Order: sequence, then structure tokens, then C-alpha cells
Amino acid sequence: MSALELTLLYLLASVLGVVICRSFKLPPMLGYLSVGVVIGPHALALAQNSDGVRHLGEFGVVFLMFVIGLEFNLPKLRSMRRHVFGLGLLQVALTMVLVTLGSLFLAVVAPALWNMQWQTALALSGAMAMSSTAIVVKLLAERLELASEHGKRIMGILLLQDLAVVPLLVLIPALGSPADELFMALGIAALKAAVLLGLLLTGGQRVMRWWLTIVARRKSEELFVLNLLLVTLALAWLTELAGLSLALGAFIAGMLISETQYKHQVETDIRPFHDVLLGLFFISVGMMLDWHEVVDHWALVLLLLTLPVLFKLILVTALARVLGATAGVSLRTGLYLAQAGEFGFVLLSLAQGSKLVPPALMNPILASMVLSMLATLFMIMYANRIVMKLVSSEWLQQSLQMTTIASKSMSVNKHVIICGYGRCGQNLGRMLEREGIPYIALDLDPDRVRQAAAAGNSVVFGDAVRLQALIAAGLARASAVVVTYLDTASALKVLANTRTHAPTVPIIVRTVDDRDLEKLKAGGATEVVPEAIEGSLMLASHALALVGVPMRRVIRVVQDQRDARYNLLRGYFRGADDDTADELEQERLSTVTLVPGLSSVGQTLGEMALHTVDVRVVSLRRGNGKTLKALEETSLEGGDTLVLSGKPEALALAEQKLLRD
Repeated sequence: MSALELTLLYLLASVLGVVICRSFKLPPMLGYLSVGVVIGPHALALAQNSDGVRHLGEFGVVFLMFVIGLEFNLPKLRSMRRHVFGLGLLQVALTMVLVTLGSLFLAVVAPALWNMQWQTALALSGAMAMSSTAIVVKLLAERLELASEHGKRIMGILLLQDLAVVPLLVLIPALGSPADELFMALGIAALKAAVLLGLLLTGGQRVMRWWLTIVARRKSEELFVLNLLLVTLALAWLTELAGLSLALGAFIAGMLISETQYKHQVETDIRPFHDVLLGLFFISVGMMLDWHEVVDHWALVLLLLTLPVLFKLILVTALARVLGATAGVSLRTGLYLAQAGEFGFVLLSLAQGSKLVPPALMNPILASMVLSMLATLFMIMYANRIVMKLVSSEWLQQSLQMTTIASKSMSVNKHVIICGYGRCGQNLGRMLEREGIPYIALDLDPDRVRQAAAAGNSVVFGDAVRLQALIAAGLARASAVVVTYLDTASALKVLANTRTHAPTVPIIVRTVDDRDLEKLKAGGATEVVPEAIEGSLMLASHALALVGVPMRRVIRVVQDQRDARYNLLRGYFRGADDDTADELEQERLSTVTLVPGLSSVGQTLGEMALHTVDVRVVSLRRGNGKTLKALEETSLEGGDTLVLSGKPEALALAEQKLLRD
């Protein structure tokens, strides 16, 4: 198979795998792993796990470590130090110690079943200590749990796990050295890493900032991206030259750039390379999996799936409980972190390259890791039910939470329920207070709730998405509900609960722009406030007032636009920098110029019936420059330019209709 055919096969398989996973709301990583298994030498044998593929996969790991280094910053570590260096450090250290000791004990007790050296046990324990940052963070964000008590603990542990990969990248290759040279190899590797890190981190940041500034001043996007690739791969090559791993150098490159003003631009530019190459790495991992051996040794796979998941679940839960978390929070933390992670695959691949993993164990371990990641999706989905069944005090705590909300709202009537007490919610609360209108705010950030409540604000800890919280906040007696955070999925749940149980209560929803305006209106929102359009409306009102338009007329113009649901301001002419995946699905403006001889010339706008393809004619400009109102009876002439508003597909249909010969 030629290089081009192989590339096309990988791309086709990747697209199909990711599409299928997205359809079932599974992480793309599982799609890449499945694709690797299917096209690999042990299944359809469409491709071999060649050195070229493995090298591309290694570059994926390089960019993964670069992104981790880019996200590393001392203020973040300092703010989360209790969870990172307390809970996180204990989880990684105890997992490695207990798993290593357990493996050695099994090797003594049952050598026929589990026979391995301490070097192998230590390498595998490092892989087992990892959890999936990609899966867990995505699910936490979707479930609005990042700021929750268990969310903070989970993020702290994941951050420490990411940092723990760095010394493990140095340790595992050294463990593959001959027994008589092992401790010398470990010492030399540690010394090399310390010297290299010291040199790069002492003067490296200054040099990096100076160099990136020089490149940025050239104002060339291509040059900036090329420079990023050069810096990342050059530092990776430097660490490999020193006998260390490629990924360590990439991590250092990310750390150096994270302290410069170009961090956010770099994150945007490097993401496509990172995602594509990391996908190739997971394909190469999947290609290593021999499903025949998995079927033959299904009992071992089941054992390797069950024992690590239960062990991590119990260990993380126990550690969180010992460090002061409630039983419910502790169990949720354990349920979210019981699976294997993407760095586990990286470390396992590194251990295999160092000939530390027995060939007979490689496939069962790989299969158990993939299955554990699949199991996590269901564990997290049903986490609340599991906690409710296993933790008797959780019912009491949730009841107390509802009681606290209810006691706060009991004395108020005709109040406003504010869902989310961030900056927008707090500003709304202050204005309501000034007008003597009572309110009760629900928020999921315990620190914010504690500080605001101490300051005398009417705010309680509660999830506005949950019907019980809304009812406890006095939904039936409320005069209005205001959703202040920018999350359409969550806002739709609040709308559904409110419309079902208090259909007469008006709901105001804040959103970024007009993208979801119709969806929120259909969901039951009384008013939707799109920030981008309201911002432009305020800008226009100030500009009109400053150029001499009477204030009464300015107020009327603004109000007319609100009454017309922002019709004049919805949609805009897109530029090249607007063509992101999200922007392409939004309403936009487009112009069509008619030439004499077209079938549409001589017809009226009513006869063209562009509304049947969901397109609105905003304005019509004659060939002589005169602009007319777009009325149904307006007749079209050669040279007319029509300004159309609609979504891309609808606009394409309208243009075909207008430009037909």
C-alpha cells in the first residue's frame, strides 16, 4: 500500500470513527482507538502498525505535552494547592506504591498467573494512576459541575496527574536498563532532567519572550505557526538528544510560552496539529490490540478491568473523605476518576518500547483500559443515583440544602429568582435591591455563595437546573425568573421546569448572540437578551445621541428594535475570520445583484416568495443607487441589489431562485 493510500485510509477511518462516536455522544478518543483495532493487523489487516505511523503518533504525544505545559501556571497551582498537592499527590503516590506492592505480592503468591519484575510493576502503576482528563473535564463542563465541591477536587487530582507524567517520562525509559546499570541509569536520567530544566527555566523564558516578539512583529500568521512548530520540535529533539523523552521537551516548550503574552494565540494555532496527531497516536495504540487474544483471555481482561476501577474508586473516595469531604462528594470524586486515561496509554506505550511489559499482558491491559473509559461514561451519568443509594446522608444533605433555600424564600413574595450569581447576576441583584424588589439567587460556586451571603446578599447554594431547587426558591410565588449564565442547554432545562410548574411566571434568558434566540423563544423564554446585539444597540444609541438625534427618538429606535426582536440587527456580513464551525450555522447577510435577462427581473418580491426558503429581504437598492423598502409589491429590475438575511443553506437556495435564467 502506497503512502498516499495509507494516508487516505487513516483519514477515512478516522472520520467514520469520530462521526459514529459523536452520534452516540462518546469521546473521539474511543473512535480513534476503535478505528485502530478495526484496520489493524489483527482485524481487517488494512494497515500495519508501521514505524511511520508510530512516529506520527509520537508527535501527537509531543503536542499533547506541549498543551499541558501551556496550561501550567503557578497562580493556578497556588489557588488549588490544597487539592493538587494534598489529594492529587496522595492519589498518585499511593496508587503507585500500593499497585507496585500488590503486583509483587501476586508475583510471589501466584507466579503462574502474574509474574513480573518490580520495574514492570512500577511502570504499570504509573499508567494506572492516570485518569482521563479529556473525558472527565468535558463531562464536568456539560453537567455544570466544574465549580462544585467534587468538581474542584477532581480538577486538582487531574492537574497533579498531568504534572506527574513529567517525572514518569524520565523514569520509565530508565527502568528498561539492565539490572546492573539500573540505578546508575536512573541517577543519570534525573541529573540530565534537572540540569536541562534548570538551564531552560532560568533563562529560557526571557529568551522565548524576546524571540516570539521578534516573530510576532513580522505580522505573518504562517511565520508564527512555523515558529511554534520549530520551537516545540527543537526542544523535543534537544531532550531526546540528552537521552530523555521527546514529550519532556515539548512540556518545557509549553511552560516557557505559558508565561508570555502570546499564550492564547499559541493555543489557538497549535490545536489543529495537536488534535490530528494525537488522533494518529490513538489509532496506533488501537492497532496494537489483538482482539483474538482478548477473546481468548476474556477472564483476565475482566479482572484487569474490575480490580483497577474498584481500587481507584475506593482509594480516591477514602482519600477525599479523610481530607474533609462529605461522603457524597467523596464518592462522586471516586466515580469520576476510576477510569484509565490518555496519559495511561502514553506511559504504557513508553513502557512497551522499553521492553517492560510482557507481550502476553499487553493486549489484556489495553483492552481493560479502553473498557474502563467506556464504563466511566455510564458511571458519571448515573453518579447521582449511585450516591443516593450508597450514601444515606446524601438524602439528608440535599434535603437540608432545599430547606435552606426554602427558608430563605419563605418570607418573600413576588420576588425574582436569579439563576447564577456571577457578575451579571450580582449587578441585577443590586439594581433590584435599589428598587426595593426582593430576589433570591441560586449559584453552584460555594466560595462565591459564602462571601456574598456574608455580605448580606440574598444568595444560596443550589442548582437552578433542578426542579426541587426552583420550587424551594418559591417558583410558584415568583414574579420573574432570570437566567444570567451563558449556557443554552442549562437554560432550556430551567425553561422546561418553569413552564411546566409555573407557566405564568415570565423568564428572561441571557445569551451570547442571536444564534439560539429562536430556540430559547420556542422553549418558553419571555425575553432573550443577546449580549452582542444589545452591546451594538447601546453603542448605536450613544452614537445617535452624540451626533444630535433627539434622545426621545433614540429611545424609540432602540425600543422598536427590541419590539421587533432585533430584526434590523440580526445577521451580518461575514469575513474570513468569522468562518468558524459555529459561525457558519448562524444567520448572516448576503447581497445578490440582478442582471437584465434573468427570470426574476419583472417579478415582484411577493411572487418570488423567498420566505418559503426561510430568507428575508432586508433592503433593495436600485441600479441608480436609490434604496427602497422591500415590500411584497416591489417589482425587481435589472441592476437591483438585494440584501438577504438567512442561514447559509437557505441563502444559497434564494440566490439560485433569483439568478435563474
